[in-house]
Amino acid sequence: MGSSQNLNFSDFPNSLDIPNSDWIDADDLPQSRRHTKSQNDFVREWLPWRAEYLNVILEGEQLAKAGICEQCEEAEGSVQCMSCTGVHAWCGPCAVKAHRNLPFHKVQRWNGTHYKPTSLMELGFLWHIGHGGDPCPRNSSDPDPDESGYMTGEEPPNHRRSSQFQMTIVHTEGIFSHEVSVCNCPGSHPNDWHLDLLRQRLFPASISKPKTAFTFAVQDHFLIDALECKTSAMSFYQKLKRFTNNAFPERDRYRELMRVFQLWRDLKHRQWFGFGHDMEQDPGDGGLALFCPACPQPGVNLPADWKGYYHQAIWHKDGNFTAQHMKMNKPELDVALSDGKGYMVTEVPYQSHLKQSLDSKERSTCSNHRAINAANINKSNLQSTGIDATACAQHGCFVPHSVVDFQKGERYMNTDYSICNALGYHSESITKALVIYDVGCQWSINFRSRVKNSPSLLLPQLWKLFLHLNFIKGAGHLDGEILETLWAPFNKISPTARSMTQAHRQEVYDDHMRDSNWKKLVGMVPSLLKKYKNSNKCLEEMNEAYEQWESDALRAEADRGEALDIYLLKGDKAPTFQEVWLQLMENPKSPSGNAGSVAWLAEGISIEDSQDQLSPMSTRQEVKISEKRQRLSSRIEKFHSNGQAFCKGLDIDGTFTPQDDPAFCGSDEEEHEDREFWDDDEGDWEAPEEEVEGLASELMSIWMPSTIGAAKLTELGLHYLLKEDRELRIGQANDCLDQLRTDLGNKAMLY
Repeated sequence: MGSSQNLNFSDFPNSLDIPNSDWIDADDLPQSRRHTKSQNDFVREWLPWRAEYLNVILEGEQLAKAGICEQCEEAEGSVQCMSCTGVHAWCGPCAVKAHRNLPFHKVQRWNGTHYKPTSLMELGFLWHIGHGGDPCPRNSSDPDPDESGYMTGEEPPNHRRSSQFQMTIVHTEGIFSHEVSVCNCPGSHPNDWHLDLLRQRLFPASISKPKTAFTFAVQDHFLIDALECKTSAMSFYQKLKRFTNNAFPERDRYRELMRVFQLWRDLKHRQWFGFGHDMEQDPGDGGLALFCPACPQPGVNLPADWKGYYHQAIWHKDGNFTAQHMKMNKPELDVALSDGKGYMVTEVPYQSHLKQSLDSKERSTCSNHRAINAANINKSNLQSTGIDATACAQHGCFVPHSVVDFQKGERYMNTDYSICNALGYHSESITKALVIYDVGCQWSINFRSRVKNSPSLLLPQLWKLFLHLNFIKGAGHLDGEILETLWAPFNKISPTARSMTQAHRQEVYDDHMRDSNWKKLVGMVPSLLKKYKNSNKCLEEMNEAYEQWESDALRAEADRGEALDIYLLKGDKAPTFQEVWLQLMENPKSPSGNAGSVAWLAEGISIEDSQDQLSPMSTRQEVKISEKRQRLSSRIEKFHSNGQAFCKGLDIDGTFTPQDDPAFCGSDEEEHEDREFWDDDEGDWEAPEEEVEGLASELMSIWMPSTIGAAKLTELGLHYLLKEDRELRIGQANDCLDQLRTDLGNKAMLY
C-alpha cells in the first residue's frame, strides 16, 4: 500500500486491451462444467461420518505415545502441545527444548486422569532476548571480573537492574506469561531494553520498565478485525482472554492494548506511505491518505498533454449525524499522532475558521431539508453532532483532508471548509467541478460571497461549479448518493468512537476511510473489466435498437398521427380507474350480479374529487363557485337517493359519522412536529360563509363503504360494496401516481 502520489499504475493490467474472446466468465461456462453441489449436499454427505469424527477427536484426549517421551525415550511423556501439528509426547525439559523458538504454543500436562493446561514458563522455559535465542554471556553465573571487580563495561550495581524478569505477552493465541532474560553485553543499558523487545517483534507497552508487550502479529490481526469486522478493542481483548482461559479469563491488559495499537497504527501508516526512511520529511495535509486512482489528478495519473482532453472533478457531499462525539473533560491533555494527515482536516486551522465565520441563519426556501433547518439545534453534551465528507461521485473514494465535524447541524461554515479543501486536492489547472449535494440548491446561493469574505477559504477564480446533473457534459450515469453506501459500514464504528478522545477518534475515522478507499482501489480493475465485458455484450443490441428507433422516428415525422405513439412512455402500467371500472362492470362483486353498484360507487368517488377542487378562491370567482356548489349539492343528494337501492333500506344519514368530516373535527390547532422550523402565520381554518342546508357542498359527507369499515358492513351484509370500493380506489391511486410520474418527468426536462 502506498500514497496516491507514489502509486505505480504500470502495475495494474490494461483492462481495455483484453479482447472479448479471451475473457471467460463463470456465467459463460457450460452446465456440465459447473459445480452443482450445494451446502446441504455436503452436510448430508458428512452425516454418516459424524460418530467417527467424534471418536477421532476423543482419541486425542487420551495419554499420547503410551506416556513415553518421544525425544529422550526415557522420561515420562506427560506433556503435549495443542499448537503443534500431529500428536506428540514430551517430558518437561524436552518440551522446553522443542519449543525454544515457539514461545506462544499452548501446552498441556497429564495429571493421571486427563490433560490439564499448563505453560512453558511453568515447565522452565526462559526466553532469552538477543543472541539469537541463546543466553547472554554476560548473564552467566560465573563471570570473569576485571581488576575493579566488575565485568568489563559493566556498571556498578546501583546503576544496574536485574536482567531477568517476568512479562505478560499478548499474542493471537492468547495471553502468555514468560520469564524473560535480556542482554547485558557492553553497550546494553536497561533504558534500551524496550528496543531489544521491539527487535524480537514484541511491542512494549511502556518505555521504562516494560512488563507487558504485544506481538506484531496480534496487532496486525486486530487491525484487520477492526477494519473488516468493525471489532472494538474491548471485544477483541475479550476474545483473547477466552482463548487463554475460557472459564476463568484473567489478566486485564485492555488499556495497554488501546494505547499500543494506536501507536502501532501510526507507525504502519508512516511505513506504508514511505515516510519511514526519511524521518525529517513531514507527511503534510492528507499525506497518509489514499485517493481514487481513476479521478483526474494532474501530476499523479494524467499524461503531460492532458489539457487537450476534457476533465472535470465530480464530487458528492453528504453529512453523517450518526458519527457524534462527546465532549472531553480535559481536551488540553489530548495527544495527536496524525492530525490532518488523513481524511479529517487539521483541528487548529479548522477551529480558527469556525471562530472567524459568521453563523448563517438561512432557512431552506425549496424543501424541508432538515440538514439546514436543524442547524440551530444544540446538543449540550456533544462536541460534534456529526461529520461532513466529500467523495468522488463516480467511484466512491473519500477525498483526503476534507472531512469536517459538525457542531450544530449541517451549517454552511462547515460545508464550505470541506468543499474548498476537496476542490484544492491535486486539482492544479482543473477549472470545472460538478458538486452533487442534497441541499446544494440552498447552499450555493451565497457560496462564492462566503468564500470571498473568509480568509480561511480558498477557491481559484477559474473554478466553474455545477450543482445538478441535467445535461452537464461529463456527468455520465451517476446515482448521486454514493456516500450513503459508504456510511452504512462506517456507522458500525460510530458508537465506539463516540466517547474517544478527539485525536484517537480522528485516527480511527482516518483508518476506516483509508481502508474503504483501499478496497475501492484493489477492486476497481475487476469492476471495470466486468463493466467493459457487459458493455460489449450490450453494444450490438443497443445499435440495433438505435437503428430501429431512428427508422421509427423518421416515419413518425413523415406520417404523424398514430406513428407519433413511439414517443409515449412504454411499460407495464397498473390498471387505471376506468379499466377497473370496466372490469367490475363485466364481473360484479355483488351476489345479485347488479352492476349498478359499481357505477354508483364511481359516481361517489367522482363527487369526492369535485369537492377537493372547490378550494377557497378569489372574490372574482365567487359567483362561479356558488353555481358549482349548487350543482355539487344536487349530485350529492341524488347520489344518496340512488344509494338506497344498494343499502337494503339502511338509513344513510343516521348510520355513520365519517372520521374525516371537517364539521366534526376539533377546532384546536395541532402543533406540527416541525413547527420550530416552519412558522405559519395563517389563522385557524374557518368554513365558508355560504352554506347549503347549513354546510357547504364541498364539506358535505359522502356515504361510501370505506367510511364505515369492514366489520360494520359484514354485519349489514354489504361487504361486497367494500370490495368494489377498494378496487376502484386502487385504480384511482394508480392514475394519481402515473400523473405524478409524468409531471416529475416534465419538470426534469424543463429544469
